Amino acid sequence: MEEKKKKQNPPPPPTTPLLLLLLSILFIASLSTVSSFDYADALTKSLLYFESQRSGRLPYNQRVTWRDHSGLTDGLEQGVDLVGGYYDAGDHVKFGLPMAFTVTMLSWGVIEYGDQIADAGELEHALEAIKWGTDYFIKAHTGPNVLWAEVGDGDTDHYCWQRPEDMTTSRHAYKIDEKNPGVPAGELPAAMAAASIVFRRTNPHYSHLLLHHAQQLFEFGDKYRGKYDGSVEVVKSYYASVSGYMDELLWGAMWLYKATDNDKYLNYVIDNAHSFGGIGWAITEFSWDVKYAGLQIMASKLLIEEKHKHHRHILEQYRSKAEHYLCSCLNKNNNNSNVDRTPGGLLYIRQWNNMQYVSTTAFLLTVYSDFLRSSDDHLHCHVGAVDHQEILNFAKSQVHYILGSNPMNMSYLVGYGSKYPTRVHHRGASIVSYRENKGFIGCTQGYDNWFNREDPNPNVIVGALVGGPDRVDNFMDQRDNYMQTEACTYNTAPLVGVFAKLWQLEEEQNGSKSLIASS
Repeated sequence: MEEKKKKQNPPPPPTTPLLLLLLSILFIASLSTVSSFDYADALTKSLLYFESQRSGRLPYNQRVTWRDHSGLTDGLEQGVDLVGGYYDAGDHVKFGLPMAFTVTMLSWGVIEYGDQIADAGELEHALEAIKWGTDYFIKAHTGPNVLWAEVGDGDTDHYCWQRPEDMTTSRHAYKIDEKNPGVPAGELPAAMAAASIVFRRTNPHYSHLLLHHAQQLFEFGDKYRGKYDGSVEVVKSYYASVSGYMDELLWGAMWLYKATDNDKYLNYVIDNAHSFGGIGWAITEFSWDVKYAGLQIMASKLLIEEKHKHHRHILEQYRSKAEHYLCSCLNKNNNNSNVDRTPGGLLYIRQWNNMQYVSTTAFLLTVYSDFLRSSDDHLHCHVGAVDHQEILNFAKSQVHYILGSNPMNMSYLVGYGSKYPTRVHHRGASIVSYRENKGFIGCTQGYDNWFNREDPNPNVIVGALVGGPDRVDNFMDQRDNYMQTEACTYNTAPLVGVFAKLWQLEEEQNGSKSLIASS
């Protein structure tokens, strides 16, 4: 029998170098699949979006050419210079609270992933996006206890459908002060402290200036506490501060500690942990309004430093709440606190602009995954331990859904891929460019001639992350469907760092493949 087998199975022919090379290539291909997502392109486009949202006099290097100068008299009525900043979404109000959160998240992304952003060739654009916001905040902080929190109001603004260059709506400015306190005095310290870290090496004077404003604003916000929608009532229908001011004060103090290493700010976070809800609230969202999850993750990361061991008891409680949030997002809790998902796998918090919660979650998951990897630790959920790679994989799944791996085969990042929303609920994008046609377009004229058109928008608002699909993955690309087709600055901001991180990982993976193939 043995002899017969040998005759039926003769020895293989000598292996040639070419055959070895082919076998190596096939082996490498079998180890991993090639990503179909261009993270570098997504990163570039996400930063381009912020140029579409600029208010004020546009710079010489403005890349979004369908936009022009706007809001050049902002603050004039009140005798202050409030030109600049960002429009928050598809309208022309400058809301201080979501604008500050946008800048905080852009800055946090650069702090965590600045090297990756630089390697991708986008650091200059990231710094420009941050500075466009912080330059405005410096203007808006006109006295130690005075902050201009809003320009324009949503009611009159929503009556009109105009390009920002044609605005005829109210540009009244609203301030918070000692008699009228408010939340932005907690969020702006976070934004300016985070930005001060970003500019510490490249622009130390500017960094110091930002830190000075951050510290003053924090003292103001802490001394004169209050919900700003009680002081600026016109904001209630648009950005009501449901969570109150305590999360912003803890959040601001945490960022000031990170920027200064001054123990008084950390002591503030520790001493007020219980009374301000930092270790009491178990949260399943992170947004412009609710900062607890971000705060809890930042506090958790302090545990790996020896100098914080005397605060370990409180920091561990912060970490417990952070892990509740993360486990809920991963569907690893067993107490009915898991975040819902669509059939296609997208996290689903609420109907209106759900993508804002997806992008912030993807960011926090990515940051915490890095923390666990560097500390050789695991996430501890009710159903068991979760390693850093599983966390990162889920963050990637959310990013991939955004970029087109979903039942609609639709990229919800405008301008990315071959299929994306073309009727974004955005005044400037939906009307012919001012640079192309300077003829004045009035309030009702904009509605009659542009808002109600079935044609795609004449201008593509590249990099905008729209509100996204409903709970069963359906999406209607209609201009009047503002719950799904409106984009906001704070939707895109968290993705900048995530795109950079995923790009770096893919570059490293491709580099490893090249080394194996060449060996």
